[in-house]
Amino acid sequence: MGSKTFDGVRFAAYTDDHLPPHVHGMISGVTLIIDLLGDGAIRQADRKNAIQPANAPKNIQAKIRRVAAENVDQLVALWEKTHGTR
Repeated sequence: MGSKTFDGVRFAAYTDDHLPPHVHGMISGVTLIIDLLGDGAIRQADRKNAIQPANAPKNIQAKIRRVAAENVDQLVALWEKTHGTR
């Protein structure tokens, strides 16, 4: 596993995780899975467990997405390093 923290949000990439490239953003007991789409784009993952807890405050979700977007290049590098593709 590799991790980085930006603006209080911890992002983790797990070595045994699956494609597409993604990170788990965590703050204040909320975890949001963010897909790394390439060309500097991100999106919230479209899967059942993409938000934990399911009723996480919208402002916390927005912060995780914002911080991920602001640091996407470093998050892609984290994924690549963690998965040996760099």
